[in-house]
Amino acid sequence: MAMMTGMDISTGNARNRFTELIRIVEGGEQVVITRHGRPVAQIAPPPMERRKARLGGMKDRIRLKPGWNAPIDPDHFLEGDL
Repeated sequence: MAMMTGMDISTGNARNRFTELIRIVEGGEQVVITRHGRPVAQIAPPPMERRKARLGGMKDRIRLKPGWNAPIDPDHFLEGDL
């Protein structure tokens, strides 16, 4: 969904037209609420729906090298000798 250009509205008008503003935002537009001509808040559509994480979703896709869990000598680690 492409974001359309937004509109500015004063706090007083926003209070009186809240339902209309929600419909505008549902249509993909952003609404900036102003006080004395300065932006103070924004109403925007929610982020795009995120995929749900699946337990085991990466099973059989990740391979660990032998020794991946071997103890690390801090001196060699700090010197970059791994």
